[in-house]
Amino acid sequence: MSVAEAAATAEAQEAGGKIRSSSLRRIPVIGVVTEDEEAQGAFKTMDLNRVISLLEKTDKDDLEEKQLKSVKKLVQCYQNGLPLRDLAQIFKILNLCAEKIENQPHFIESAFNILKLCSLPFLKKKVSDEITYAEDAANSIALLGELMKIPNSELRIQICKCIVDFYHAEPPKKHITGYQQASSSYKIKMAEVGGLAKTMVQSLGLLENQLVEKLWVLKALQHLSTSEVNCTLMMKAQAANGICAHLNDPDPSGQLLFRSSEILWNLLEKSSKEEIIQQLSNLECLLALKEVFKNLFMRGFSHYDRQLRNDILVITTIIAQNPGAPMIECGFTRDLILFATFNEVKSQNPLVKGLKFSNSYEDFELKKLLFNIIVILCKDLPTIQLLIDGKVILALFTYVKKPEKHKIIEWSAAQYEELQLHAIATLSSVAPLLTEEYMLCQGNARVLAFLEWCESEDPFFSHGNSFHGTGGRGNKFAQMRYSLRLLRAMVYLEDETINNDLCEKGTIQQLIGVFKNTISQSDDKEEVIVLEIQSDILLILSSLCEHHIPRKEMFGTEGVDIILHVMKTDPTKLQSGLGYNVLLFSTLDSIWCCILGCYPSEDYFLEKEGIFLLLDLLALNQKKFCNLILGIMVEFCDNPKTTAHVNAWRGKKDQTAASLLIKLWRKEEKELGVKRDKHGMIIDTKKPLFTSFQEEQKIMPLPANCPTLAVMDVAENIRAKIYAVLGKLDFENLPGLSAEDFVTLCIIHRYLDFKIGEIWNEIYEEIKLEKLRPVTTDKKILEAITTASENIGKMVASLQSEMIESQAHQDVQSEQKVYTKIQATHKQRELATKSWENFLARTSNAKALKKAKRLQEKAIESSRYSEYPPNAVFHRTNIKGLNTTSNFTT
Repeated sequence: MSVAEAAATAEAQEAGGKIRSSSLRRIPVIGVVTEDEEAQGAFKTMDLNRVISLLEKTDKDDLEEKQLKSVKKLVQCYQNGLPLRDLAQIFKILNLCAEKIENQPHFIESAFNILKLCSLPFLKKKVSDEITYAEDAANSIALLGELMKIPNSELRIQICKCIVDFYHAEPPKKHITGYQQASSSYKIKMAEVGGLAKTMVQSLGLLENQLVEKLWVLKALQHLSTSEVNCTLMMKAQAANGICAHLNDPDPSGQLLFRSSEILWNLLEKSSKEEIIQQLSNLECLLALKEVFKNLFMRGFSHYDRQLRNDILVITTIIAQNPGAPMIECGFTRDLILFATFNEVKSQNPLVKGLKFSNSYEDFELKKLLFNIIVILCKDLPTIQLLIDGKVILALFTYVKKPEKHKIIEWSAAQYEELQLHAIATLSSVAPLLTEEYMLCQGNARVLAFLEWCESEDPFFSHGNSFHGTGGRGNKFAQMRYSLRLLRAMVYLEDETINNDLCEKGTIQQLIGVFKNTISQSDDKEEVIVLEIQSDILLILSSLCEHHIPRKEMFGTEGVDIILHVMKTDPTKLQSGLGYNVLLFSTLDSIWCCILGCYPSEDYFLEKEGIFLLLDLLALNQKKFCNLILGIMVEFCDNPKTTAHVNAWRGKKDQTAASLLIKLWRKEEKELGVKRDKHGMIIDTKKPLFTSFQEEQKIMPLPANCPTLAVMDVAENIRAKIYAVLGKLDFENLPGLSAEDFVTLCIIHRYLDFKIGEIWNEIYEEIKLEKLRPVTTDKKILEAITTASENIGKMVASLQSEMIESQAHQDVQSEQKVYTKIQATHKQRELATKSWENFLARTSNAKALKKAKRLQEKAIESSRYSEYPPNAVFHRTNIKGLNTTSNFTT
């Protein structure tokens, strides 16, 4: 920020008024005023340039007395405030006095008196003065930091008082006619522009053994560090390192530690956190933090001491996130582990002898902070041995048990519940690193017993107040959630000792029972946490059953039932954001790991219409599920009973499974940018499967162990899986396909041939790029393979053309049939109309009736035999006495 911008900002914050253009700089001469004006607080007459000239002279013996008098007069003149227009001259006079102090000690008082004036308000005559004299003000305030180099205690303290007064601005004691006070934040902004914070940090190096001055400098820095600009300047001056290294310096008042910790907090919050951590990550700073924390932990009993102790631990926790911090080397890690566990695991270490936590809020927060820092420290592998020595696993497991009635504990019920959940969460991070200690503590048995209590009907009224207790108010869902997280962390290690121990203890059946209970006990209020519990159960079961047929048999029909229950979830809930999509992913993973490969479970899954449910999910056309579902379908199709189920499935508008898969293929190719014409035919017979990404990427020679683009394409989209499923269903006799589907099916049928040709083409191109010349036989073979692949593409394109022509011919024939049917319908309508007209004519016209009669008789006569056979009976066609004109009677 420039000087002018800073001044404008300060003025805008104060008044928000319009800034007028500034006038030219004038020589600061105070005008003559009357006695009445003087009584009202107006300035007396004084030529500041004359004072400066006088102070610059050094050739007269009696000059010092005159100089001191002129400075004294200046102080009296400006006792109500400093005009911005005079600021540069006043601070020049201050600087001249400071330069004379070494040889003329009498100027100390003069400099001191001028410094006292700096605590007074800055005065402006015009609104624009704050901008006009901004540079002078910034340079003047910056001079305060430079004056800290003068080895005088009183001056240094007064400088610090001036800086502190910047943040506690008071109105002038008297109103000055023609002047008004500058904005309250003006001095602060000018201090930022002038870089005062940096010089104040540097002055700390001059005050190693001067406690009072150091405390005042820290107080000034405490105020300055409330600004991001100042914190950045302090960071560049290595303030964090310099302040932290002296945290443990002797200070009976306790102000040094308090103010230093406050400055460190501000630096971490308002400047580059990474840079500050780097400055604090050295042995000197960590040793100081360690000693301060130990002293406060062992000897701090007041509310203030405990708060300060917790603040120091939070700062340490932030530093511990840096892997390069020498936490172990300085011994801090060992002490922190001791302090975190001494209450649960008895120790003979003199540091904790006689110590005990109270149930005060500060001690409760400390306990949680200690759990938290253990999680951070365990990320550094050398810490593991210290965790073993400190018996951290055993200490944490003391919380993994049901609450014991009538047992006196130091924590309240709500506090103990929160610590219990925090301890289990900490175990989820620490236990996977200490598997031997976990097994020695019977970790699996403890967790399963605790889980059994979680689903029991024992009365337990949880408070659910903490972060870890979210969603667990009045129930045991929070305890169940963190127990399952711990189990999930352990089974993910794929340690057969742990997994076998779990299975021997009946974990699979127990978890299935827990899942069923959550279905019956779930409520809308706890829906999110219940879904997470169910997801974790399925993930644990998947990890246990994968690659183990006996465990899949233990999963059995009960396990299949819970999977089918989840698959029947309303599809609209998948977009609710509550966790149903995660649960469905876990369910699909369970099908893969717990059912596939176990024929009784597969058959039961098919009997319960599991394939129908899978295809229903696939028909939702959600890309995130398609890949996994198709992978399951590929494996399921190895079961000979699957094909009938797949072919029997019908979706919306009577869609078949084959039609659905081909539709997915077309959608995938459209997203991949594969070149196809409007009918879905192959355009480029040399590269029939090429995606837009493959077109953009140039072929590059790669090591043999690196997959090429053509190989990676197989894994990165679903085309290979669709090909595999349709291949197992047999490409022939697929029901419910349209002509467009058959055109696409031609490409799918030849997918493997096209992909092989694509890979051989990459090999050929790589050989060319590497400027290798294959032997004649190899070259002929490569050319033959390339040609054969292109011929297959041409053959498929030709077959597609025939299909499209055939379909077009069929469309024409169908259209002709429709037209013929329409024509017959129209002719029939014409005949009906003519018949009706004839009927009307007969009823209304006697001549027409007689004519119709004659025609009828003639037709009758012409239809008779010319000669009657013998013994034939003759029947008359006319009915006697008939008076109607119709040929039919009612």
